Amino acid sequence: MDGLNHSLWVERYRPSDLNTYIGNEHLKSKVSIYLESEDVPHLLLYGVAGTGKTTLAKIIVNNIDCDCLYINASDENNVDNVRTKIKNFASSIGFRSLKVVILDEADFLTPNAQAALRNLMETFSKHCRFILTCNYVERIIDPIQSRCQPYKIVPPSRKEVALQLKGILETENVNFKLDDLALIVNAGYPDIRRVINSAQRQVVNGELKIDVSSVIQSNYKIQLLEMLGDGSKFNDIRKLIADNSVSDYAELYRLLYDEVDDYSKGKVAECILAIAEGEFNDVNVVDKEICFMSTLIKIMRIIK
Repeated sequence: MDGLNHSLWVERYRPSDLNTYIGNEHLKSKVSIYLESEDVPHLLLYGVAGTGKTTLAKIIVNNIDCDCLYINASDENNVDNVRTKIKNFASSIGFRSLKVVILDEADFLTPNAQAALRNLMETFSKHCRFILTCNYVERIIDPIQSRCQPYKIVPPSRKEVALQLKGILETENVNFKLDDLALIVNAGYPDIRRVINSAQRQVVNGELKIDVSSVIQSNYKIQLLEMLGDGSKFNDIRKLIADNSVSDYAELYRLLYDEVDDYSKGKVAECILAIAEGEFNDVNVVDKEICFMSTLIKIMRIIK
């Protein structure tokens, strides 16, 4: 696929300033004030996955005079990592007077790590700011929330996402049909990252070629993940599976594993164990649907 012969579009076309950042117009004027003053308070950016939280955090630090430390808490979430990295960065002599720590996916931090973070925020508050992003703001302890200016990042409209993807395709000299573009946007919305990645994967010889069946299938898979994440009733999820005549449950187990960060509400390890058990049992049972639904019940109990 031509689209995979180059760097990822989602990174190449990541907005670098407020003019190219789509959606959340209500925030842009407030962020502009931070950029003009060359300072920023502690921020807590929260909302669903793939809607621009990390991008906005990077726009802020890239447009003010500061030293920056980036930590992805889904990879480094224990107390020692957080305390050591941030303390070393905040206490070191920098080239600039202001330091900013971007703590991405902060809802993955353990309670002990969050307690340590709160102390670090207090200790280094004179010259170090913290920008936290998360999907589930309720998983951030109150003492941290109270020290941050919270902003909910809402998804841009489908039209805005479609226009952004259209611009990328045109810049990449990809031929496409508007109907195909709409299919991709609708299947991946509101996750902008998923929309762009999906489009890039489906470029062949300079043309966007859509497998309609795979897009429709992708759409129900996205629904499944969203329903897991928002606490939908089990019967609704069961109906979704039945309505789509699922036959390849191995693919669904893989989907649950690949996207576990988005729906597990921080309980990644517990969910992966449930997935592994279900996939193991799937090989030895006659009715694979029952086995898969049993796995979903376990996951729903874990993240409840």
